[in-house]
Amino acid sequence: MELEQAGAAVITGGASGLGAATARALVARDVKVALFDRDAAAGEALAAELGALYCAVDVTDETSVLAGFARARETHGQERILVNCAGIAPAARTVGRDRASGARRAHDMALFEKAVAINLSGTFRCVAHAATGMVGLEPLDASGARGVIVNTASIAAQDGQVGQAAYAASKGGVAAMTLPLARDLMDEGIRVNAILPGIFETPMVAGMPQAVQDALAASIPCPKRLGRPDEYAELALFLIASDYLNGECIRLDGAVRMGPR
Repeated sequence: MELEQAGAAVITGGASGLGAATARALVARDVKVALFDRDAAAGEALAAELGALYCAVDVTDETSVLAGFARARETHGQERILVNCAGIAPAARTVGRDRASGARRAHDMALFEKAVAINLSGTFRCVAHAATGMVGLEPLDASGARGVIVNTASIAAQDGQVGQAAYAASKGGVAAMTLPLARDLMDEGIRVNAILPGIFETPMVAGMPQAVQDALAASIPCPKRLGRPDEYAELALFLIASDYLNGECIRLDGAVRMGPR
């Protein structure tokens, strides 16, 4: 899809990190962007800076998601692009230890279910509603192209570490549904791909001690640095523009393979 043809895009988790970088890249190419995020302060500030639209959306809530899409479409028209970046990265072992008493305890199921609700179910919810709108669009070319969806999984989907059972399961689900989503939507002219980012300079990593960030950067084979959000955005735009890329999960990680810890 030529970006000039796209018209409008929706980005979940668009107020910061990978989503914000993708929003900047799309706006720079004259795509009208709606930012879905729970962080109103960050979302409104970025929207004002970019000339985008901020919609207060919780991807775990059906009513919130439907209201977000309705507002985005009322303002920009039906989107042809959806980029799902909303997510969390909880850390907890399957069997942990209470810090105060030292007693062993099972993983908090509410935390596990929250990771799945946001990372996996939230992604699917937005995919389903975006695709439902896209199917009514006129095709852009003779191949019947109507829209493109880019989801965000993680390298943890393939080599999750200690304490990442919930995160890896949720992101593994995003990767696993990529091909069936592409197959579900193939007759509608809607392509679906997923990016599996490695260790990136996101707000979560930026909050870590500098020594930890340096150690993480040193663990990357080449180049020996953390990934930049704009590099994620570049790949997202490549997936949008490359009409023959469909049903793929692409690692973006500097060739790192995560060890157990």
